[in-house]
Amino acid sequence: MDDDDIRNAAVRRVVTLVALLNLAYFGIEFSVALNIKSVSLFADSVDFLEDASVNLLILLGLAWSARNRARLGMALAIVLLLPALATLWALIGKFTAPSVPEPFALSITGLGALVINLTCALMLARVRHHAGSITRAAFLSARNDAIANVAIIAAGLVTAWSGSIWPDVIVGVSIGIMNLDAAREVWEAARDEHEAAA
Repeated sequence: MDDDDIRNAAVRRVVTLVALLNLAYFGIEFSVALNIKSVSLFADSVDFLEDASVNLLILLGLAWSARNRARLGMALAIVLLLPALATLWALIGKFTAPSVPEPFALSITGLGALVINLTCALMLARVRHHAGSITRAAFLSARNDAIANVAIIAAGLVTAWSGSIWPDVIVGVSIGIMNLDAAREVWEAARDEHEAAA
């Protein structure tokens, strides 16, 4: 087994575990988001589903050529836009039927998401340079999610103090903006890889 095979095996193990963790927590966070009508949890739960999809696509793409992996990186950049669109949809719903999310459930669910995302980010950090833009996409997504989870926990605390819908809305919009920036970064890296492979 050569070095590339060893690296690919390590990446396969990591992305499989990350995909499973993301898929499991998507179900938890999505249920809580719908129950307490939270924009930020809804945005983050869709992001967990997107992360699971990204990691499953990476698993498929590891055996591809550098050029095809670069194309997959471009496709993943587009997938990273989905949580931003889902956030916009949830935001419209929040303004048509305003409601303050339950702060304790918001913070506790955000804390659980933080634990999952930090675990995933640490695992992905070890392999983020092994397959170009596709593993970079997974790492950036997990890192951004951990940052978003800290903001969700804070939103729950501020909501408990203020009784306002705004902390949840602001964090939800911020999560959407972070996903747009990650999509741009992955697109640029994949485009550079595609040009180099050509």
